Amino acid sequence: MTREPAAHGPGRVEPSRQTTPPVGSTGGSALVVEHLTKRFGDRLAFDDVSFEVGYGEVFGFLGPNGAGKTTAVRTLGTLIAPTSGSAQVAGVDLCPENGPTIRSRISIMPESPGLYPRLTVAENLECFARLYRVADRHERIERALRAVDLAERAGDLCRSLSKGLRQRVALARALLSDPAVLFLDEPTAGLDPVASREVHELIAALKDRGVTIFLTTHRLEEAERLCDRVAILNTAIQLVGRPDELRARLFTRTLEIRLRSELADPAAVFSGLGGIVGWATSAADSYLLTVADDPDRAAPEVARALVHAGADICSIVEARHSLEDVYLELIDEDVEARKR
Repeated sequence: MTREPAAHGPGRVEPSRQTTPPVGSTGGSALVVEHLTKRFGDRLAFDDVSFEVGYGEVFGFLGPNGAGKTTAVRTLGTLIAPTSGSAQVAGVDLCPENGPTIRSRISIMPESPGLYPRLTVAENLECFARLYRVADRHERIERALRAVDLAERAGDLCRSLSKGLRQRVALARALLSDPAVLFLDEPTAGLDPVASREVHELIAALKDRGVTIFLTTHRLEEAERLCDRVAILNTAIQLVGRPDELRARLFTRTLEIRLRSELADPAAVFSGLGGIVGWATSAADSYLLTVADDPDRAAPEVARALVHAGADICSIVEARHSLEDVYLELIDEDVEARKR
């Protein structure tokens, strides 16, 4: 299905010859970024960045403050021009002449909601719907309010809303144009845990509908919960992949064993066990065993060896590294990150 771009500026934009799969499509790439670089004079914002994002995917863009995340969003959103490299956004080549067409196919929700506090929720959305020149704006406004569960608050002044509710209004605004790609820049920054959870639930609901979401965040638990894949950026891309893939690439798999009391001779118990390539003491009564392949296959043999040695087992579990562990491992290795 070809999306007809909305009008921008004084005249209407001619329909693009390129096509964009509809919301919910699982084929093709919503974003294709190749060797993209942005400099501001002598300052490097991001360098040689390459990745792809599929339609219907939630893609996390992680990195410390100053890593170039927001600048990358502004670049892909046609707000600033790249210094070098190329990209396709929602099926359209990133270049100045295609800016209006790209902007008609995407939405960007910045960290600051940017709402008019003296207008009601509905009036804010009406204002932006007119700016976007949405043809069926009343239907779009009602649909957006339902999507963020704010239909009953349409008449409330925005200044009377909590920050969490204002973020939901901003998300409704971003949905007005039915975007092919939705850029969310730090959507939970400054929110309390309850408000953050509500935003997470809204993002998860959009994901279930097949909306393509590009999420920048430095909240790693947020990315782990919401994202299909993540890229870790620190001026340059460090790694791209699913969180479990990144853990597997950076960390060996280990079994964490906790006993009621310390083993008299742990070497005699663990040495020679099939699938175990090493072990270490993590505490007086706890041990970490490095597994060659599959912890689930190694655990029963370890348990039998411990029982044979007369040990009282409290637990045997695979040690789980979080996305935060991956992030800190990469950033710790990066000299530029330590300088920030």
